[in-house]
Amino acid sequence: MITEIWKSIENKQFSNLYLLYGNESFLINETKQKILHNGISEEELDFNFSLYDLEETPVETAIEDAETFPFMGERRIVVLQNPVFLTAEKKKEKVDHNIKKLEEYISSPAPYTILVITAPYEKLDERKKITKALKKNATVVEAKKLSEKELRTWVRERAAINRVQIDEEAIDLLLALAGTNLMMLTKELDKLSLFVSESNRIDSEVVERLTARSLEQNIFALVDKVVHRRIEEALRIYYDLLKQNEEPIKILSVLAGQFRLIYQVKELSRRGYGQQKIAGFLKVHPFRVKLAAGQAKHFTDEQLAYIIELLSQGDFDMKTGKQKKELIIEMFLFKLHGH
Repeated sequence: MITEIWKSIENKQFSNLYLLYGNESFLINETKQKILHNGISEEELDFNFSLYDLEETPVETAIEDAETFPFMGERRIVVLQNPVFLTAEKKKEKVDHNIKKLEEYISSPAPYTILVITAPYEKLDERKKITKALKKNATVVEAKKLSEKELRTWVRERAAINRVQIDEEAIDLLLALAGTNLMMLTKELDKLSLFVSESNRIDSEVVERLTARSLEQNIFALVDKVVHRRIEEALRIYYDLLKQNEEPIKILSVLAGQFRLIYQVKELSRRGYGQQKIAGFLKVHPFRVKLAAGQAKHFTDEQLAYIIELLSQGDFDMKTGKQKKELIIEMFLFKLHGH
Protein backbone atom coordinates (compact mmCIF):
# COMPACT_ATOMS: atom_id res chain seq x y z
CA MET A 1 0.00 0.00 0.00
CA ILE A 2 0.99 3.64 -0.38
CA THR A 3 1.95 3.83 3.31
CA GLU A 4 4.88 1.46 2.60
CA ILE A 5 6.21 3.90 -0.03
CA TRP A 6 5.73 6.75 2.46
CA LYS A 7 7.72 4.84 5.12
CA SER A 8 10.63 4.39 2.67
CA ILE A 9 10.56 8.12 1.83
CA GLU A 10 10.50 9.06 5.52
CA ASN A 11 13.48 6.73 6.08
CA LYS A 12 15.24 8.59 3.24
CA GLN A 13 15.26 5.51 0.99
CA PHE A 14 14.42 7.23 -2.27
CA SER A 15 13.75 6.02 -5.77
CA ASN A 16 15.26 8.06 -8.63
CA LEU A 17 11.90 7.98 -10.43
CA TYR A 18 8.35 8.31 -9.11
CA LEU A 19 5.16 8.12 -11.15
CA LEU A 20 2.14 9.42 -9.21
CA TYR A 21 -1.11 9.05 -11.13
CA GLY A 22 -4.86 8.88 -10.44
CA ASN A 23 -7.76 11.14 -9.48
CA GLU A 24 -7.23 11.16 -5.69
CA SER A 25 -5.30 14.45 -5.58
CA PHE A 26 -4.71 14.23 -1.81
CA LEU A 27 -2.55 11.09 -2.19
CA ILE A 28 -0.55 12.65 -5.03
CA ASN A 29 0.08 15.90 -3.11
CA GLU A 30 0.89 14.12 0.15
CA THR A 31 3.46 11.87 -1.59
CA LYS A 32 5.00 14.84 -3.39
CA GLN A 33 5.25 16.83 -0.14
CA LYS A 34 6.88 13.88 1.67
CA ILE A 35 9.50 13.57 -1.09
CA LEU A 36 10.21 17.30 -0.89
CA HIS A 37 10.27 17.44 2.91
CA ASN A 38 12.59 14.44 3.28
CA GLY A 39 14.61 14.79 0.07
CA ILE A 40 16.15 18.25 0.41
CA SER A 41 16.44 20.88 3.15
CA GLU A 42 14.35 24.05 3.14
CA GLU A 43 17.46 26.13 2.38
CA GLU A 44 18.03 24.10 -0.81
CA LEU A 45 14.52 24.61 -2.21
CA ASP A 46 15.52 27.68 -4.21
CA PHE A 47 18.34 26.04 -6.14
CA ASN A 48 17.79 22.24 -5.99
CA PHE A 49 14.03 22.04 -6.64
CA SER A 50 12.25 22.66 -9.97
CA LEU A 51 8.61 22.32 -10.99
CA TYR A 52 7.58 22.07 -14.67
CA ASP A 53 4.09 22.17 -16.15
CA LEU A 54 4.30 20.00 -19.28
CA GLU A 55 1.31 21.78 -20.79
CA GLU A 56 3.58 24.84 -21.00
CA THR A 57 7.17 23.48 -21.14
CA PRO A 58 8.80 20.83 -23.38
CA VAL A 59 9.80 17.71 -21.44
CA GLU A 60 13.41 17.92 -22.71
CA THR A 61 13.87 21.22 -20.81
CA ALA A 62 12.92 19.44 -17.57
CA ILE A 63 15.22 16.50 -18.40
CA GLU A 64 18.18 18.86 -18.93
CA ASP A 65 17.49 20.25 -15.47
CA ALA A 66 17.29 16.71 -14.00
CA GLU A 67 20.70 15.94 -15.53
CA THR A 68 22.30 19.04 -13.94
CA PHE A 69 24.37 18.42 -10.80
CA PRO A 70 22.83 19.67 -7.54
CA PHE A 71 24.16 22.98 -6.25
CA MET A 72 25.73 22.69 -2.77
CA GLY A 73 23.68 19.61 -1.83
CA GLU A 74 23.52 15.89 -2.48
CA ARG A 75 20.41 15.76 -4.67
CA ARG A 76 17.97 17.64 -6.87
CA ILE A 77 14.19 17.18 -7.02
CA VAL A 78 12.47 17.80 -10.34
CA VAL A 79 8.67 17.57 -10.53
CA LEU A 80 6.83 17.24 -13.86
CA GLN A 81 3.10 18.03 -13.89
CA ASN A 82 0.35 17.30 -16.44
CA PRO A 83 2.04 14.80 -18.81
CA VAL A 84 -0.97 14.54 -21.14
CA PHE A 85 1.18 12.45 -23.52
CA LEU A 86 0.86 9.51 -21.06
CA THR A 87 -2.90 9.36 -21.69
CA ALA A 88 -5.01 8.39 -24.69
CA GLU A 89 -6.30 11.98 -24.98
CA LYS A 90 -6.15 13.34 -28.50
CA LYS A 91 -6.23 17.05 -27.68
CA LYS A 92 -3.75 19.31 -29.46
CA GLU A 93 -0.93 20.17 -27.09
CA LYS A 94 0.55 23.67 -26.94
CA VAL A 95 4.11 22.32 -26.94
CA ASP A 96 5.95 19.54 -28.78
CA HIS A 97 7.70 17.08 -26.49
CA ASN A 98 10.83 15.11 -27.28
CA ILE A 99 9.50 11.85 -25.76
CA LYS A 100 12.65 10.00 -26.93
CA LYS A 101 14.72 12.16 -24.58
CA LEU A 102 12.43 11.19 -21.67
CA GLU A 103 12.64 7.48 -22.62
CA GLU A 104 16.44 7.65 -22.61
CA TYR A 105 16.44 9.35 -19.22
CA ILE A 106 14.04 6.76 -17.73
CA SER A 107 16.35 3.93 -18.81
CA SER A 108 19.32 5.62 -17.10
CA PRO A 109 18.20 8.28 -14.57
CA ALA A 110 20.68 10.66 -12.95
CA PRO A 111 21.72 9.12 -9.60
CA TYR A 112 21.67 12.54 -7.86
CA THR A 113 18.10 13.48 -8.95
CA ILE A 114 14.64 12.46 -7.80
CA LEU A 115 12.35 12.89 -10.81
CA VAL A 116 8.65 12.95 -9.85
CA ILE A 117 5.97 12.74 -12.56
CA THR A 118 2.47 13.66 -11.35
CA ALA A 119 -0.36 12.64 -13.68
CA PRO A 120 -3.81 13.60 -12.28
CA TYR A 121 -5.63 11.23 -14.65
CA GLU A 122 -7.75 8.19 -13.84
CA LYS A 123 -6.10 6.10 -16.59
CA LEU A 124 -2.83 6.14 -18.50
CA ASP A 125 -2.46 4.73 -22.01
CA GLU A 126 -0.85 1.36 -21.29
CA ARG A 127 -0.17 0.77 -25.01
CA LYS A 128 2.36 3.59 -25.21
CA LYS A 129 6.04 2.74 -25.01
CA ILE A 130 6.71 5.66 -22.63
CA THR A 131 3.98 4.51 -20.18
CA LYS A 132 5.34 0.95 -20.19
CA ALA A 133 8.89 2.23 -19.58
CA LEU A 134 7.77 4.40 -16.68
CA LYS A 135 5.72 1.64 -15.05
CA LYS A 136 8.68 -0.71 -15.36
CA ASN A 137 11.39 1.63 -14.01
CA ALA A 138 9.62 4.02 -11.63
CA THR A 139 8.14 3.61 -8.16
CA VAL A 140 4.45 3.85 -9.02
CA VAL A 141 1.77 5.34 -6.77
CA GLU A 142 -1.75 4.77 -8.12
CA ALA A 143 -3.75 7.44 -6.33
CA LYS A 144 -7.24 6.05 -6.82
CA LYS A 145 -10.36 6.58 -4.72
CA LEU A 146 -10.21 4.13 -1.83
CA SER A 147 -12.83 1.41 -1.30
CA GLU A 148 -14.61 1.25 2.06
CA LYS A 149 -12.21 -1.47 3.26
CA GLU A 150 -9.17 0.56 2.15
CA LEU A 151 -10.65 3.68 3.78
CA ARG A 152 -10.93 1.85 7.10
CA THR A 153 -7.31 0.65 6.82
CA TRP A 154 -6.29 4.21 5.90
CA VAL A 155 -8.03 5.63 9.01
CA ARG A 156 -6.38 3.03 11.27
CA GLU A 157 -2.94 3.67 9.76
CA ARG A 158 -3.33 7.46 9.94
CA ALA A 159 -4.31 7.11 13.61
CA ALA A 160 -1.25 4.87 14.18
CA ILE A 161 1.02 7.53 12.60
CA ASN A 162 -0.42 9.90 15.23
CA ARG A 163 0.30 7.21 17.89
CA VAL A 164 -3.36 6.67 18.79
CA GLN A 165 -5.87 3.82 18.40
CA ILE A 166 -9.35 4.23 16.98
CA ASP A 167 -12.33 1.98 17.79
CA GLU A 168 -14.21 0.29 14.92
CA GLU A 169 -17.48 2.07 15.89
CA ALA A 170 -15.58 5.35 15.89
CA ILE A 171 -14.37 4.65 12.32
CA ASP A 172 -18.01 4.02 11.26
CA LEU A 173 -19.13 7.29 12.76
CA LEU A 174 -16.17 9.28 11.43
CA LEU A 175 -16.85 8.11 7.85
CA ALA A 176 -20.56 8.90 8.23
CA LEU A 177 -19.90 12.39 9.66
CA ALA A 178 -16.78 13.57 7.83
CA GLY A 179 -17.38 11.75 4.52
CA THR A 180 -14.82 9.96 2.36
CA ASN A 181 -12.65 12.91 1.33
CA LEU A 182 -9.10 12.03 2.45
CA MET A 183 -8.06 15.61 3.08
CA MET A 184 -11.07 16.16 5.36
CA LEU A 185 -10.55 12.80 7.10
CA THR A 186 -6.87 13.54 7.72
CA LYS A 187 -7.69 16.95 9.19
CA GLU A 188 -10.31 15.44 11.49
CA LEU A 189 -8.08 12.52 12.56
CA ASP A 190 -5.18 14.84 13.35
CA LYS A 191 -7.50 17.00 15.47
CA LEU A 192 -9.03 14.01 17.28
CA SER A 193 -5.55 12.54 17.93
CA LEU A 194 -4.43 15.77 19.58
CA PHE A 195 -7.54 15.81 21.76
CA VAL A 196 -7.01 12.25 23.07
CA SER A 197 -3.25 12.62 23.61
CA GLU A 198 -3.62 11.42 27.23
CA SER A 199 -5.65 8.24 26.64
CA ASN A 200 -4.35 7.68 23.05
CA ARG A 201 -7.73 6.20 22.09
CA ILE A 202 -10.42 7.66 19.85
CA ASP A 203 -13.90 6.36 20.65
CA SER A 204 -17.26 7.19 19.05
CA GLU A 205 -18.16 9.67 21.82
CA VAL A 206 -15.12 11.83 20.97
CA VAL A 207 -15.90 11.56 17.23
CA GLU A 208 -19.53 12.62 17.82
CA ARG A 209 -18.44 15.58 19.95
CA LEU A 210 -15.57 16.95 17.86
CA THR A 211 -15.98 16.02 14.19
CA ALA A 212 -16.77 18.92 11.88
CA ARG A 213 -19.63 18.08 9.53
CA SER A 214 -19.61 19.17 5.90
CA LEU A 215 -22.87 20.52 4.46
CA GLU A 216 -23.39 17.12 2.74
CA GLN A 217 -22.97 15.27 6.05
CA ASN A 218 -25.33 17.65 7.85
CA ILE A 219 -27.90 17.06 5.10
CA PHE A 220 -27.34 13.31 5.45
CA ALA A 221 -28.07 13.63 9.21
CA LEU A 222 -31.12 15.78 8.43
CA VAL A 223 -32.43 13.14 6.00
CA ASP A 224 -31.75 10.48 8.65
CA LYS A 225 -34.00 12.38 11.08
CA VAL A 226 -36.67 12.53 8.35
CA VAL A 227 -36.22 8.77 7.79
CA HIS A 228 -37.01 8.11 11.46
CA ARG A 229 -39.79 10.75 11.41
CA ARG A 230 -37.95 12.97 13.94
CA ILE A 231 -38.98 16.20 12.23
CA GLU A 232 -38.21 18.46 15.22
CA GLU A 233 -34.59 17.26 15.21
CA ALA A 234 -34.45 17.69 11.41
CA LEU A 235 -35.64 21.28 11.84
CA ARG A 236 -32.98 21.88 14.51
CA ILE A 237 -30.24 20.80 12.05
CA TYR A 238 -31.79 23.06 9.41
CA TYR A 239 -31.86 26.10 11.75
CA ASP A 240 -28.22 25.41 12.69
CA LEU A 241 -27.27 25.41 9.00
CA LEU A 242 -28.99 28.79 8.56
CA LYS A 243 -27.04 30.13 11.57
CA GLN A 244 -23.85 28.97 9.81
CA ASN A 245 -24.92 31.19 6.87
CA GLU A 246 -25.60 28.29 4.52
CA GLU A 247 -27.76 29.46 1.61
CA PRO A 248 -31.29 27.91 1.57
CA ILE A 249 -30.97 27.28 -2.20
CA LYS A 250 -27.76 25.31 -1.62
CA ILE A 251 -29.35 23.35 1.25
CA LEU A 252 -32.32 22.53 -1.01
CA SER A 253 -29.99 21.44 -3.82
CA VAL A 254 -28.00 19.05 -1.54
CA LEU A 255 -31.28 17.73 -0.03
CA ALA A 256 -32.61 17.02 -3.52
CA GLY A 257 -29.32 15.30 -4.44
CA GLN A 258 -29.52 13.03 -1.40
CA PHE A 259 -33.13 12.01 -2.09
CA ARG A 260 -32.33 11.44 -5.77
CA LEU A 261 -29.47 9.18 -4.70
CA ILE A 262 -31.79 7.24 -2.35
CA TYR A 263 -34.31 6.82 -5.18
CA GLN A 264 -31.66 5.69 -7.70
CA VAL A 265 -30.04 3.25 -5.24
CA LYS A 266 -33.46 1.76 -4.42
CA GLU A 267 -34.29 1.34 -8.11
CA LEU A 268 -30.90 -0.10 -9.13
CA SER A 269 -30.88 -2.50 -6.15
CA ARG A 270 -34.28 -3.77 -7.28
CA ARG A 271 -32.77 -4.46 -10.70
CA GLY A 272 -30.15 -6.65 -9.05
CA TYR A 273 -27.15 -4.29 -9.09
CA GLY A 274 -24.63 -4.66 -6.23
CA GLN A 275 -23.40 -1.66 -4.24
CA GLN A 276 -20.03 -1.53 -6.04
CA LYS A 277 -21.71 -1.57 -9.44
CA ILE A 278 -24.22 1.11 -8.38
CA ALA A 279 -21.34 3.30 -7.14
CA GLY A 280 -19.59 2.98 -10.52
CA PHE A 281 -22.80 3.65 -12.43
CA LEU A 282 -23.74 6.75 -10.35
CA LYS A 283 -20.09 7.90 -9.94
CA VAL A 284 -20.31 8.17 -6.14
CA HIS A 285 -18.27 6.50 -3.41
CA PRO A 286 -19.48 2.96 -2.46
CA PHE A 287 -19.77 4.08 1.19
CA ARG A 288 -22.34 6.73 0.18
CA VAL A 289 -24.27 4.04 -1.72
CA LYS A 290 -24.23 1.82 1.39
CA LEU A 291 -25.62 4.65 3.57
CA ALA A 292 -28.27 5.59 0.96
CA ALA A 293 -29.33 1.93 0.70
CA GLY A 294 -29.91 1.93 4.47
CA GLN A 295 -32.10 5.04 4.18
CA ALA A 296 -33.96 3.74 1.10
CA LYS A 297 -35.50 0.89 3.17
CA HIS A 298 -37.57 3.42 5.11
CA PHE A 299 -39.36 4.87 2.06
CA THR A 300 -41.83 3.44 -0.42
CA ASP A 301 -41.51 4.36 -4.12
CA GLU A 302 -44.61 6.54 -3.77
CA GLN A 303 -43.13 8.45 -0.80
CA LEU A 304 -39.88 9.08 -2.67
CA ALA A 305 -41.74 10.26 -5.79
CA TYR A 306 -43.81 12.62 -3.56
CA ILE A 307 -40.64 13.97 -1.84
CA ILE A 308 -38.84 14.57 -5.15
CA GLU A 309 -41.94 16.37 -6.48
CA LEU A 310 -42.01 18.57 -3.32
CA LEU A 311 -38.32 19.41 -3.73
CA SER A 312 -38.80 20.23 -7.40
CA GLN A 313 -41.68 22.57 -6.51
CA GLY A 314 -39.55 24.11 -3.72
CA ASP A 315 -36.74 24.77 -6.20
CA PHE A 316 -39.19 26.48 -8.59
CA ASP A 317 -40.67 28.59 -5.76
CA MET A 318 -37.20 29.67 -4.60
CA LYS A 319 -36.06 30.68 -8.06
CA THR A 320 -39.26 32.60 -8.82
CA GLY A 321 -39.35 34.28 -5.38
CA LYS A 322 -42.89 33.02 -4.65
CA GLN A 323 -42.10 32.55 -0.96
CA LYS A 324 -39.41 33.45 1.55
CA LYS A 325 -36.53 31.05 0.83
CA GLU A 326 -36.06 29.94 4.46
CA LEU A 327 -39.77 29.08 4.74
CA ILE A 328 -39.79 26.81 1.68
CA ILE A 329 -37.55 24.15 3.33
CA GLU A 330 -39.44 24.50 6.62
CA MET A 331 -42.73 23.84 4.80
CA PHE A 332 -41.12 20.88 3.01
CA LEU A 333 -40.19 19.31 6.37
CA PHE A 334 -43.67 19.96 7.83
CA LYS A 335 -45.31 18.35 4.79
CA LEU A 336 -43.12 15.28 5.23
CA HIS A 337 -44.18 15.07 8.85
CA GLY A 338 -47.80 14.99 7.81
CA HIS A 339 -47.32 12.47 4.99
